[in-house]
Order: sequence, then C-alpha cells, then structure tokens
Amino acid sequence: MLAVDTNILVYAHRREVTEHALALARVRELAEGDAPWAIPWPCVYEFFSVVTNPRIWKASASTPAAAWAQLEAWTGSPGIRLLGETDDLLAVLEGMLARPRVRGAIVHDARVAALCVAHGVEVLLSRDRDFSLFPELKIEDPFA
Repeated sequence: MLAVDTNILVYAHRREVTEHALALARVRELAEGDAPWAIPWPCVYEFFSVVTNPRIWKASASTPAAAWAQLEAWTGSPGIRLLGETDDLLAVLEGMLARPRVRGAIVHDARVAALCVAHGVEVLLSRDRDFSLFPELKIEDPFA
C-alpha cells in the first residue's frame, strides 16, 4: 500500500504552487483507482491547518469549506484508508522517538512514519527529507 504525506496533498490542492500539476495527477490517479492507498490521520489535520492558514497563503488561503470538500473528495475514493493508531503503535513509535535527531517538529514525522509502518505501508509519497531518519519506511519523492 502507498500512503501520501501532507506536502503532496497540499501541492495537489493549491494551484499556485509549481508542483501542483504533477501532485494533482498523482493523487488523482490514486483516488480514482481501485488499489488501496492511504492518508495518515495526522496528515489530514495538518493538510487542513496548512491550506487554511492565512499566514502561509496571505489573502488566498483556502476556506475551511474548500479544504473540507477536498478532504471529502479524497476520502470518497474507493481505495482510501485513513491510518490511525493501532494497538502496537507505541512499540513502533518508541524506537523512532529514541533516535538522536528526533526532537521537536520531527516528532510529527516520527508519528506519521510509525503509523505507516504499523499499517504495513510500503511507500510514503513525500518531499520531506526528515523521513530519511526512518529507513524502515521507503520514501518516494514524486518530483525527483
């Protein structure tokens, strides 16, 4: 199964970013297909937070209604799985949080990585290089 990180979702949603066309095509391919794909729950919250934030997008931030409609479109996909906490997540997360550079904001990435590993995700689509701290999860940058 393939999972999608927040940054790819943001690029797919926000038309003004240079990565938009490629991200939109990739997410659309997943959403319109029957193969299982996933979005970790923390990425759902972060997507909503980022695209509606006027400090990031100035006067053109997505409205909450537009951001919600986008989430509904993706979660209406026949193959979508939303990845939440599992019974063994704490054990997976513990090992990731014990790594030397995993502090502060990278704890969020560790949680996303742990959710993916706990759910058997084979690849996470992301442009975030911090995921290299978690080699048990294969990362694919769709823009590379």
